[in-house]
Amino acid sequence: MPHDIKKGISEKVPDGATPTDTDEIELSDEKFEELYDRIESVFQIYDVASDEGTLFFYGIPNEDLKEIYHKLWIPFAELGYQFTIKYELGEHILIASPIIEKPERVWINAMLAIITIFTTMLAGATMFGVDLANNPSQFTQGLPFALAIMTVLGSHEMGHYIAARMHGMRTSLPYFIPFPTFIGTMGAIIKHRGPIPSRKALFDVGVTGPLVGLVASIFVTIIGLNLPAVVPPQDMLMMELQNPPLFEMLVNLVGSVGEFIHPVAFAGWVGMLVTLLNLLPSGQLDGGHVLRAMMGEKAKYFSSIMPYVLLMLGIYVSFVMKQNGFIWVFWALFLSLFAAAGHPTPLDDDIELDSTRMAVGVLTFVLGILCFTLVPFTIVPVT
Repeated sequence: MPHDIKKGISEKVPDGATPTDTDEIELSDEKFEELYDRIESVFQIYDVASDEGTLFFYGIPNEDLKEIYHKLWIPFAELGYQFTIKYELGEHILIASPIIEKPERVWINAMLAIITIFTTMLAGATMFGVDLANNPSQFTQGLPFALAIMTVLGSHEMGHYIAARMHGMRTSLPYFIPFPTFIGTMGAIIKHRGPIPSRKALFDVGVTGPLVGLVASIFVTIIGLNLPAVVPPQDMLMMELQNPPLFEMLVNLVGSVGEFIHPVAFAGWVGMLVTLLNLLPSGQLDGGHVLRAMMGEKAKYFSSIMPYVLLMLGIYVSFVMKQNGFIWVFWALFLSLFAAAGHPTPLDDDIELDSTRMAVGVLTFVLGILCFTLVPFTIVPVT
């Protein structure tokens, strides 16, 4: 470290900013020393300035700027800093600023999870034939379904969470969404804050959720298929399911036969449908993230046509097959309004994925296809 920088922080701050007191950051500070050492490995520093906690490192890049972003992003994030590099008045400036995060209100995540367990338990109790209007205390009979569906949905989001954290990305714990649907929930989401460091990070975060969730769905399905089928009471609306190829494989593996299945097996079926929908290669769905990481900007062409593909599929199912194609029409509308609206560009967008990740990406989309069926479900009365 140059001698003049050791004495303290320079008063040289870009764009007329007012520098802070040079005593604000001492070189004995471990974090500053580590930041300096990390930067010095790829950026020859000749001066440092500070302004309200933001550090300005003046120097000469030793490597391509994209490579510097690639090498420094995660170490900086681990130290609680984010950075950008500017070229101003003939000088390169690496600007490091502390990441200011609001304290995560974990109690909200916990409360939503508890409520969702309750709503999924109510949905599960109905599947077990409980008359909740006359026997509300028997809602606990739906606990096996609640645990199964929470495992499937929670595994998916935790896969995203862990992958994001491994890449130094700021993301929240899962928020479950309780809702009076036939499964008692609308799934779960996580909130991501800040930029995406690289295509590799985008791929890992996008692909891990569906893969982990699908593994959980397979285990839950196998357990459910080994449990005795539950026959719903007469005069009750029920769903007639069309099994996707992956579910049918598991049925053949377990040797399960019969018209009805256990609600736990149904939770596994739902997990496969969720995997399929999330892997649609469009917008900011998981499949959109994976395809964007694999193909770069070219992915936008596939993303933009996906709503039309789903719309045509819905029309075919509805008017040619004379069956329920509403789900595909709904998702076509959803993608056209929301998911297909552009994709954030990773900071390091030049370095392409390695062959292993490309193979995993192809395999992931193949697994998604194995979760596809033209008419996932039809509502019918029990006779």
